[in-house]
Amino acid sequence: MIQKKLLSTVSGLKNIISSGSENHVWQFSRVGGVNRVNLDTGMDLLNLEYLDQKLWTALSCPVHGLEIDAKTLELIDTDHDNRIRVPEIIAAVKWLTSVIKNPDELTKRNDVLPLDFINENTEEGKILLASAKQILKNLGTPDEYFISVSQTSDTVKIFANTKFNGDGIITEDSSDDAEIKKIIQDVITCIGSSLDRSGKAGITTENINDFYQSCEEYSNWISYAETEKEKILPYGNFTAEAYNSFLQIKTKIEDYFLRCRLAEFDSKSAEALNSMTTRFEAISNKDLPNCIEDIAALPIAKIENRKDLPLNSGINPAWENALSNFVKLIVTTELSNKHNLTEEDWKKYSEKFIPYEKWQSEKAGIAVEKLGIENIKTLLSSNTKEQLMSLLEQDKALEKEADNIFLVDKLARYYRDLYSLLNNFVTFHDFYSPNSESIFQSGSLYIDQRSCDLCIKVSDMGKHGSLAGSSGVCLVYCNCFSKIKNEKMTIVAALTDGDIDNIAVGRNAIFYDRKGNDWDATIVKIIDNPISIRQAFWSPYRKISKFLTTQIEKVASSKEKDVEKVTTGEIEKTSLKVDTGITESVKGKPVAPVVASPATAQVPAAPPVPFDIGKFVGIFAALSLALGAIGSVIASLLAGFFSLVWWQMPLAFLGIILSISGPSMILAYLKLRKRNLAPILDANGWAINARATINIPFGNTLTHLASLPKNSKLNLLDPFAKKKKPWIPILIVVVIALGVAAYLLWHYGFLKKWGIM
Repeated sequence: MIQKKLLSTVSGLKNIISSGSENHVWQFSRVGGVNRVNLDTGMDLLNLEYLDQKLWTALSCPVHGLEIDAKTLELIDTDHDNRIRVPEIIAAVKWLTSVIKNPDELTKRNDVLPLDFINENTEEGKILLASAKQILKNLGTPDEYFISVSQTSDTVKIFANTKFNGDGIITEDSSDDAEIKKIIQDVITCIGSSLDRSGKAGITTENINDFYQSCEEYSNWISYAETEKEKILPYGNFTAEAYNSFLQIKTKIEDYFLRCRLAEFDSKSAEALNSMTTRFEAISNKDLPNCIEDIAALPIAKIENRKDLPLNSGINPAWENALSNFVKLIVTTELSNKHNLTEEDWKKYSEKFIPYEKWQSEKAGIAVEKLGIENIKTLLSSNTKEQLMSLLEQDKALEKEADNIFLVDKLARYYRDLYSLLNNFVTFHDFYSPNSESIFQSGSLYIDQRSCDLCIKVSDMGKHGSLAGSSGVCLVYCNCFSKIKNEKMTIVAALTDGDIDNIAVGRNAIFYDRKGNDWDATIVKIIDNPISIRQAFWSPYRKISKFLTTQIEKVASSKEKDVEKVTTGEIEKTSLKVDTGITESVKGKPVAPVVASPATAQVPAAPPVPFDIGKFVGIFAALSLALGAIGSVIASLLAGFFSLVWWQMPLAFLGIILSISGPSMILAYLKLRKRNLAPILDANGWAINARATINIPFGNTLTHLASLPKNSKLNLLDPFAKKKKPWIPILIVVVIALGVAAYLLWHYGFLKKWGIM
């Protein structure tokens, strides 16, 4: 009774909406710098088609690559272009709310659909409810009051025990007749099969027509041979065997007669045509049973001028059996005592097989040949084809009922997934909610003592890298491989907290997908953008340190090369002098020097440059001026600093730090406030309609830095820490104290009073 009242109320609300949707009051929230609609009630869903598209966060999203059942998205994608658009979203919502009693239930995101929620007061609702109950009955659970996607999608189990399922395919189980079962199996064996919804191999109308057409063609082909038996089958039932024997020896006999005609043309060529001597010499020292191929290459009989082919003697041993079969199957059928075969006889035998060869070339219905002509004729004379077609008609008669079963699967999927899609399409509620993840977040990347939760699969690396840079987010691209799944993919992870000092191309990390599977990840590309204010503060000092380190390394490397060059040159000079002295003093006689080849000859070293005192004085003067200028600047800074009142000194020091780090921090702050997720998603095929800002506080929730657990204890005694030298800090303190004391004495005039200054 309560459900009927509720249904009546909902129906009345729908009528109000259809007549005046402007009466609905929308609720909005300021999230990510944009006013986003709240989809909190069933009434919001019923009015979704009237919400201005300019207020939707997204206008399009891809079907694949998201953390939501792709099958559900494929059902929503009615034009099958692999994109979900606003009209398709609206159509899905309208259909779902039309077959559900209370749309408010959709906002609860339940995984299973209670059967009581189906609106049976509509025609489609009645069909869905009946089909849902049929599914549960087929699965062996007729008393259940709810249904899930795992049940509706298991078509193999749903149709496992059914003879007919409306897919236009019949199996052996579709008939109780043993003969029909055998014919179905014959069709599958000869023609092929289609997969039935029950998961078994079956046949379609096309398979049946092809089968019986092949039977008809094969039968007609055989019947033609029987009609023209004397012409096509000159040797009766042994014609095929005789023809094979003829083909086996045909080339060799034609070769023999051609060689004989050449011997007649030139009698001296007979020896060369026989080719006996050379080939016999090649195999004379071998085991002849292992040389059958070499023997078979010899002529079938000895070549002589215009000689007939002997049939009983003088035959090449390798061809004796083949020739014997030819004689038995063909020659002796006409003349049993024939001892020689003339060339004219050979041509006559060849001509007899021409009609047979033509008939064989026109062979049809080969697919069913294995059944045998008797079985084929029996099939054609029976009404088995009509029986198979009747079974197909019975199956097709249930097509609508079967489609309704698939419609229940659509209902279960929409009930489970559609509201989640709306919260990631119409609004980015799931992305900005603290305890939920959006459908485009594929997992977490662990690297450099942090976890990055904003990780997105990349479908096109080239397009993504060129477009995503405008997001202002520091991005790390990784190639991932899973050994368990044996799959590869590319992800992009957003670094929104910490620093990037230890992040470099080639570093390895671990990626965990939403199902908990771990993937080996390797960084392949980095788009460097500000990460945090803390990083921006230290950035100038790191750049200066890096610059100084690089310059020092360059100078040190240059000096090392100079020293190496000078040392090597001196060694070469010494070696040359020693070699020359040895050459001129062997046994008191000059020895001719060894002339080096052009490849080993060394170019004589250039004479040393004389010391230029003028240039040295100029360099020294320039260095003195530079050091003097630097010293003057330092002295001026120190004098100005010490001229300040004591409480102004910390402020001055702070001002110096801010003058160095301030611009970098301000620039980073402005960029961090404008970080936008939209270009990252657009590069992946989305059409984002509003800003998806990742400001500093929200960014800190997307990247988690390592921290010690609560109530943990830390031992600060590091056995490998650098040994402390207490005299250094003492000396620094003493120097600072003396400096402060000198300043105070100078500032208050004690030094003048004492005659020191």
